[in-house]
Amino acid sequence: MLIDVQEFVARRACFIDQMELNSIAIFCAGEEVTRSNDTEFPFCQNKNFFYLTGFNEPEALLVLVKNALGQGQSTLFCRDKDPLQEVWHGRRVGAELAKETYAFDQTFTLEHVDEEVIEMLKHKSSLYTIHNENDGFDAQIFDWLSQVKSGVKAGDKAPSQLIDCSSMLAEMRLIKSSAELDVMRKANDISANAHVRAMRSCKVGMFEYQIEAEIHHEFAFNGARHPAYGSIVAGGDNANILHYTDNSEALNDNELLLIDAGGELEGYAADITRTFPVNGKFTPAQKEIYQLVLDAQIASIDAIKPGVSFAELNDIVHQVLTKGLLELGILTGDFDTLMEEKACKKYFIHGLGHWLGLDVHDVGDYDIDEDRRQNRAFEPGMIMTIEPGLYIPLDAEVDEKYRGIGIRIEDNVVVTETGFENFSLGVPKTIEAIEALMAEGK
Repeated sequence: MLIDVQEFVARRACFIDQMELNSIAIFCAGEEVTRSNDTEFPFCQNKNFFYLTGFNEPEALLVLVKNALGQGQSTLFCRDKDPLQEVWHGRRVGAELAKETYAFDQTFTLEHVDEEVIEMLKHKSSLYTIHNENDGFDAQIFDWLSQVKSGVKAGDKAPSQLIDCSSMLAEMRLIKSSAELDVMRKANDISANAHVRAMRSCKVGMFEYQIEAEIHHEFAFNGARHPAYGSIVAGGDNANILHYTDNSEALNDNELLLIDAGGELEGYAADITRTFPVNGKFTPAQKEIYQLVLDAQIASIDAIKPGVSFAELNDIVHQVLTKGLLELGILTGDFDTLMEEKACKKYFIHGLGHWLGLDVHDVGDYDIDEDRRQNRAFEPGMIMTIEPGLYIPLDAEVDEKYRGIGIRIEDNVVVTETGFENFSLGVPKTIEAIEALMAEGK
C-alpha cells in the first residue's frame, strides 16, 4: 500500500479522541454486489471503513471502544481463513495476519462477532455508527442492542445515546494528509496520461467506446485498476448530457469530444475533464466558446488560497462567463442585470466543483447558506475539482454556429499554505497545446 499502516492507526486514534468517555463505535465493511446470477461486480470497500482500517475485504466489522478513563481499543472482525473458499474466490487475510498487518489491538473471526460485540456494548453510554448506510447492518445493530437490553434484570445496560458519526468522519476525510495527496497526485498522473492517450488516438469515424477503451487501458496498465466513476466519452451534442455514459456513437468531423474520466488508485479518485476537436482542429466558433470556459477556469483556480470559498470562485466564474457570452451575442442585455439574474446559468448548468478524495464527490460540509452559496473557507489539505462548462444544445436559440457545442474543463486542485497546487497539469488544455498534441497522432 502507498499509505503506511501507521496512518490508519492514527486515524482510528483521532476518531477515538473525539468520542465521549465510555462509548463504542461500530463500522461495517462493504458488501459484494451481484452483477448477474452468480457473478459479482468488482468489490469496492466502504469508504469510511477503508479510511479507518485500510482493510479491503467484505463482511468485516470495526469496533472502536473508549473506556471511562479515556483509553481506546480497536477490534476487527473478519472472515476466517478457508482453504476451499480461497481456492475458488481468492486468498483471505484472516484474523491472525490482520492483527499484525493492520495493527489492530485485537482481531476475531466473524463466528465470534455476536458474543464479543454484545459484551462490548454492555454498560456503554453512547454508540457511534453511521445511520441509514446499510439497512442490514442497521438491523443487526438494533438486534445486538435488544440482546443487551434483555439482560437488564441481571444489571446489563445498553447505550442510551445513538450518535450518527458521519459528520465526524467527513471532517476528518476532508483535510488530506501528505500521504493521501501523494496517492492522489499519482492517480492524477495516470489519469492525465489516459487523457493524453485519448487525444492522440482520436480520429474521425471512431466510436466513443473505442476512446473509452484507450482510457481504461491506460488506467489499468498503470495500476489504477478501475475507473473512479462511469467514464463520460461524449461526442458532439452528447456533451450536453452532463452524465452521458452510453459511449456508443460515432465521432464526427468538425465536432468536439468531451471526456470526463479519472482512475481510482488505492481507493482515491481522480476526476479530470477535457474537451477537444475530433479532427484535431477547433473551428472558429468552438475556439470562442472553449477559450471562454478556459478563461473562467484559470481565473477561478488562480484565486484559490486559504480563506477563499467556492462562493467567491463562483462569483469570478459568473463574471467571466457573463461578460464573454454577452460579447458573443449569446446573452443580451445589461451586464449588471445579467449578473444579478445569474443569466449565464442557462448555459453553465452545474456547480463549479466539489470535494475530491476516497469518493469522487467526496464528503465534507460546504457551509451552504439560504441563497445556496457555498461559504466554507478553504484550508490547506482540501482538494477539489474546478470544472466550469458551457452547454449549448442543438435546439438552443442562438447563432447556428454555436449549436451542439458542449465544453467542460476540469482540474483537481489542492489548497496549500500559500495558494494551490494543480494536480492535473499533465494533460494540455490550451487550444494551441491540444492541437499540437493531436497533430502528433495524425
